[in-house]
Amino acid sequence: MAQGYALITGASSGIGEAFTRELARSGRSCILVARSAEKLEALRSELQASCPDVAVVVIPLDLSTANAAAQLFAETQARALEVDLLINNAGFGAFDDFAELPLARQTEMLRLNISALVELTHFYLGPMRTRQAGAMINVASTAAFFPGPFFATYAATKAFVLSFSQALFVENRNHGVLVMALCPGATATNFFEVARMHTFAQRLRMQTAQQVVRGALRGLQYRRAVMVTGVTNKVMAVASRFMPRVIMLELLGPIFERMYRQQINRG
Repeated sequence: MAQGYALITGASSGIGEAFTRELARSGRSCILVARSAEKLEALRSELQASCPDVAVVVIPLDLSTANAAAQLFAETQARALEVDLLINNAGFGAFDDFAELPLARQTEMLRLNISALVELTHFYLGPMRTRQAGAMINVASTAAFFPGPFFATYAATKAFVLSFSQALFVENRNHGVLVMALCPGATATNFFEVARMHTFAQRLRMQTAQQVVRGALRGLQYRRAVMVTGVTNKVMAVASRFMPRVIMLELLGPIFERMYRQQINRG
C-alpha cells in the first residue's frame, strides 16, 4: 500500500518545522499548515530542492478561527490527499496572571490548543479507522503534568491534550490507529518569546526541536501512548505521579511567582 501524507500543523517554525524536515528527509510527503503563507512557501521551496522526490503541499490557515479545522479537512478531501499521519502541533502559551491576561487571548489559546486539535483528530480519525491504519501525534507538554501558576490556561490545555490522547490510545489500538501524546519540556523555539517568558527561559536547559522530533518518532515506532523527551523531563513526569499536587504547588508556586515578578520588572 502506498504511503499517505503526514499533515503537520504549526509547520512554519519550531517543533512543527523540525517534524517537516525530518519526515521529508525520510521520504515522507507532507502537508504543511500554518498561518504564514510566506514561511510555508519558503520551506516548501527548500524541501523540494533538497528532497525532490517528496511531495510538499502548503495550506495557509489560521486554525484558531471558527470552522478552520473543517475547512482544512474539506480541502484535503477535495484534493484526494490521504492523511495517514496527523501531527497536531499548532499551539501557543502565555505567561501572566490569569486575571491580567486578556480573555480574548486566552480564548484564542483554548480554540487553538484544544478545539482545533479535537476537531482535526475527529475528522481524520474516521478515515484512518476505515483503513485500519494511521497514527496521530498530539503535542502536549511536560506542563501537562502539574498545575502552572502564571500560565494556568496553557498548562490546563496541555493537561487536556495528554488525557484526551491517552484515552484515544486505548479506544483505537484495536482499530490499527496509534494516538500518542508528545510531552516535550523546554525546547529552543520561539515559544518563550510568544509566551513572554524570557526570564523563565534564561534559567532552563533546553532541548533542540530536532531532538524532540527524533524522540517523538522513536515513540511512534515503539507505539507509545505517551512520549516524554529528555531525561530531566522524564524524571519530572515520573515525580508528578507520586507527589501530591498540593505539595507540588507549594514547591512550584513561589518559583513561578518570582519569575513572573522578574518578568514584570524587566518590562
